[in-house]
Amino acid sequence: MAARIANRGADMSGGRHFPIRSFVASVVLVAVAAASVYLSYELVVKPRLALQNQIREQQGTILKLQQENQRLETYLKILKRIDRRARVEVLRQAKDQQGSLQTTIRFTEVDDAGKPVNASREFTLPGQEVYFDTLVIKFDDHFVEQGDPIKGGALMVFRRIFSSPMRAEDGFVIDKEGQEPEVYAERQAASEFEKDLWKRFWDLANDEKLAKERGVRAIHGDAPYMLMEPDRVYEICLRSTGEVIITPGTRMPPPAE
Repeated sequence: MAARIANRGADMSGGRHFPIRSFVASVVLVAVAAASVYLSYELVVKPRLALQNQIREQQGTILKLQQENQRLETYLKILKRIDRRARVEVLRQAKDQQGSLQTTIRFTEVDDAGKPVNASREFTLPGQEVYFDTLVIKFDDHFVEQGDPIKGGALMVFRRIFSSPMRAEDGFVIDKEGQEPEVYAERQAASEFEKDLWKRFWDLANDEKLAKERGVRAIHGDAPYMLMEPDRVYEICLRSTGEVIITPGTRMPPPAE
């Protein structure tokens, strides 16, 4: 009897034995799987995501650089564009009976090909320093960059020409003040907008609100000058950005025989 009870107890004790080896094996497998997932994420997925983010950032940077490059190319084209130009030929320089140096020039407005757009005019001025008094209207940059048909370039009046010994108000008048320059009228029919700009030039120059309403960035006089040398040719140019420049003088070609 006692033997049977002992055997039964042994059987029951053996039936409740915990499977330690199986458990340990399962834990190891889970740990290995977790480690594999972690390593896969760290070594494969994470670097791939980082690379994709880097590529997207680089693509965004490239797009911004391309847009900036296009803007700069457009602006460079604008800088090279001339809205108005005139050729100044120094025909002669000589002293008069009183011993004062006199400079005679021929002033001719020309197109981009150098062809005259109106009749040449000759002036004799005392001295050698010759001033070209202008009035300039510059529009906001975005109008220029976009090539606006009206505000896509600067406008300029050749007000008068005078020299250093002269008073500015005694200079030779080129364009009539308050009127659109003839060269603009010859290129195309003047708009009412442009006519109004010239009529109200000084009103715009002294009224920030009025100028802003018309897209005007700057409006003022400009009088570049040059020490004229005999037998030289100079060009006075208005860039689309509103800069008035005088090019270095070149030797006049000999007269045709």
